[in-house]
Amino acid sequence: MTRFALASLTAALTAPAALAASAEYGEETLLTPFTDPVTHLVFLGVLIFFVIVWRLGAFKAVLGSLDSRADAIKKELEEAANLREQAAEALALAERRQQDADKEAEAIVEQAKRDAKAFLEEAKKDLADKIARREAQATARIARAEAEAASEVRRAAADAATEAARRVMASQTGVDQFEAAAREIEKALK
Repeated sequence: MTRFALASLTAALTAPAALAASAEYGEETLLTPFTDPVTHLVFLGVLIFFVIVWRLGAFKAVLGSLDSRADAIKKELEEAANLREQAAEALALAERRQQDADKEAEAIVEQAKRDAKAFLEEAKKDLADKIARREAQATARIARAEAEAASEVRRAAADAATEAARRVMASQTGVDQFEAAAREIEKALK
């Protein structure tokens, strides 16, 4: 910093002499004000002011505050970059979790479909088994009812034949009795 200030001071002191041009033939040039003694005095006053400010450390304070502000901005930019990276990682993680959740939901739906199909097949099988059992039970009941009905018909026929035989025997004798008994049995069986 000191070298820069020393170089600036040297350039400022030598600039009027280097840039001064002689006014030939009464012409004014761009550098004419630098040859004026009042301009030199003002320039030297400003230069002395800047040297005093420099010696008091005002430039260091200004440059130091600018440096500290630059460091603070740099630190904020680094923090923002870190936050951006963390946000990108969190977004990627959330997207992965969303994809995993979608896959898991699809797997659950597929498993539910398979379970539903299996349950439906099992229910159909159970229903067919129940129907077959009920049919077998109904067939068995019908067979029992038929057997009971046949047995009752036989008993009734036997009772009727016995009764007819008694009546015929009581009223007639001989061959006519046999024919009458056969007719009575036929009537009872119809």
